[in-house]
Amino acid sequence: MNPVIAKIREELRANADEKTKQSFQRFFKEEVKYYGVKTGTVGKIAKKHWNEIKHLGKTEIFSLCEVLYQSGYSEEAYVAAVWLPNMVEKFKPSDLGLFSRWIESYIDDWAKCDTLCNHTVGGFLEKYPESVSELKSWAKSKNRWLKRAAAVSLIIPAKKGGFLQDVFAISDTLLSDEDDMVQKGYGWLLKEASRKHQKEVLDYVLKNRKTMPRTALRYAVELMPTELKAEAMKRD
Repeated sequence: MNPVIAKIREELRANADEKTKQSFQRFFKEEVKYYGVKTGTVGKIAKKHWNEIKHLGKTEIFSLCEVLYQSGYSEEAYVAAVWLPNMVEKFKPSDLGLFSRWIESYIDDWAKCDTLCNHTVGGFLEKYPESVSELKSWAKSKNRWLKRAAAVSLIIPAKKGGFLQDVFAISDTLLSDEDDMVQKGYGWLLKEASRKHQKEVLDYVLKNRKTMPRTALRYAVELMPTELKAEAMKRD
């Protein structure tokens, strides 16, 4: 085993606490695998060991991240998700295929999905915006986490006002999906897009409110004034 991975696992075991263990599962509908370590502590462990590996090549770092994802442990996935955004300047267009494979192979809950996609895939898309076409194909997948990833990967760029038409295109594809993890994903995306484009997002919601699941709709209008929320939530 790689010595850095061994040290990370040793520190995670040492920092597990009973209270965190007991409360961890309640955040998930799926059965999750975890040590029971507070997120802040995991972040500190990740940053500490990043300083030991940051001199390595991209392929070596990606390999270490894959080992962490393969374990299935939530905390190990979080360590990888802390490391990966540091690599954005080294990303190449072909790396999106690797991220897609990781999502299909190793992602099995919303936290692993979001921590990988928000900053790593989001940073990738800001560097290679033309790759959004591949992201749109994720939205058509049968894999629930790849579908959620299609939405949540645009959260950070959308928050800044970018990719608006792509936000709507992905939401169109996911609009009637019955999976609440997918509904919450694209609803969250619309909510973040509304920070800079409130009118456009409201118009989109009003146009689609008869078919949009209530879960997605509630998320989408969460940041809007009370009267606009009320208008959006009406069923004609």
